[in-house]
Amino acid sequence: MTDNRALAAAARAWPFEEARKLVERLAGAPPSKGHVLFETGYGPSGLPHIGTFGEVVRTTMVRRAFAQLSDVPTRLFCFSDDMDGLRKVPDNVPNKEMLAAHLGKPLTSVPDPFSNEHPSFGAANNARLRAFLDSFGFEYEFQSATEWYRSGRFDPMLRAMLAHYDEIQALMLPTLGEERRATYSIFLPICRRTGRVLQVPVVKTDAGAGTIVYRDTDGALVETPVTGGNVKLQWKADWAGRWFALGVDYEMYGKDLIPSAELSARIVKVLDGRPPEGFNYELFLDDEGKKISKSRGNGLSVEEWLRYAPPESLALYMFQQPRRAKRLYFDVIPRAVDDYLAAVDKLPAEEPARALENPAWHIHGGTAPANGAAGLGFGMLLNLAGVANTESKDVLWGYLRRYVPGASAETAPYLDRLLGNAIAYYQDFVKAGKKFRLPSDAERAALDDLAAVLRALPPEATAETIQNEVYEAGKRHFAKEELRSWFAALYEVLLGSSQGPRMGAFIKLYGRDNVVRLIERALAGEDLGRAA
Repeated sequence: MTDNRALAAAARAWPFEEARKLVERLAGAPPSKGHVLFETGYGPSGLPHIGTFGEVVRTTMVRRAFAQLSDVPTRLFCFSDDMDGLRKVPDNVPNKEMLAAHLGKPLTSVPDPFSNEHPSFGAANNARLRAFLDSFGFEYEFQSATEWYRSGRFDPMLRAMLAHYDEIQALMLPTLGEERRATYSIFLPICRRTGRVLQVPVVKTDAGAGTIVYRDTDGALVETPVTGGNVKLQWKADWAGRWFALGVDYEMYGKDLIPSAELSARIVKVLDGRPPEGFNYELFLDDEGKKISKSRGNGLSVEEWLRYAPPESLALYMFQQPRRAKRLYFDVIPRAVDDYLAAVDKLPAEEPARALENPAWHIHGGTAPANGAAGLGFGMLLNLAGVANTESKDVLWGYLRRYVPGASAETAPYLDRLLGNAIAYYQDFVKAGKKFRLPSDAERAALDDLAAVLRALPPEATAETIQNEVYEAGKRHFAKEELRSWFAALYEVLLGSSQGPRMGAFIKLYGRDNVVRLIERALAGEDLGRAA
């Protein structure tokens, strides 16, 4: 065992814990298919959402961890359930009347409501899924349920399901309500007359012939093969069938799907297959502590997150404590960005064992790129946007060039993007909540003292030197136990906030003379919420 592999075998980060389950599953021998298969599922009745991102990025982290522990090749299938029937018309699509005429049909048999660019609604949303995943650089293989059913690749699995029909039905029926049990079948025929996916009773099965007989909606008995795309499976049986047919080794799912995953695993065992290793993650909550729902539209979308922060920060948020329910709302973004930047800064100098615990290792596959943020946190950039009171990145670059000599939007594109994110976040969420106050008499004296000290400092004074001077100015006017209130006063009087940055770094960034003018305006009783 190499040193790196030994370190990975002992790593405590949750992706390594999951990857070790796969190593144990292999028991020293690669699977007969020649690779370990990871899978994520996608329902293409709607657009990709933040849960889609979370599932793929977390699965990718486990896949990368497994590569440190084993030389067995891996594949990741992103599987689209695009043969599901269209159950309702989504609220966020055009041509709703046209879609309503195709309710019940497989998504890949429903016309594209967006344009004539794609052959179906399912194909249009599949294209959006692939573009979504590609934009983040994920390595995956797209798979379509429709293609698997209609090409015959699912036929052996479907015949196995038919051969064990009564056993699988016996597993499913106790989980259903009385009315549903009366008509339930794991097989959903595709109606030859209407093209719709039917939920109708099956009155006869013939495993030898590979057919079922069902009672159509008009009362007629219809015999149909279960192969060749003539039927699809109910979703819990479908999940199990996919695991069995593809030989899936690993799949994640939300905590709400634990009973379904357990049931699907039992079905796979009935088929004499082996269920995949699983990982159930907690669900995200909105700002009121309620479960996020795509249909309700509460919580955050990926597009909203990316307006205010880089995608790596979202990946970090997905990495952190996946089995803990967390709020996924706008106020978590600044901390997530700063946590990501701190992780990237630490990674190059960390010992190998510590590096494997670093979120940046898992986000970037071992080596994090230099981001060019020059040690500036998102919170610092938010404060800069606040005191500058501008929506222009060019104005903020005027300050940054003094802090990072030679930097520009062209030479530091990541920092430029962070500036744009910070300006957007400040304008949308911070600006309206700014509350400046006037200083007390004791604070006025300390601020006047600090201004005098700053005027006397040389222009080349470091952020650490400035921080010490801020601290010493406070000590001259406040008792030791009151120094915390001194820094709170700086934030509340100068920045209009109850919290703030490390003042030495902020003064160095904003400029000594600019901060002196800010203090002078505060002492004169001016409204610091307006531009000077």
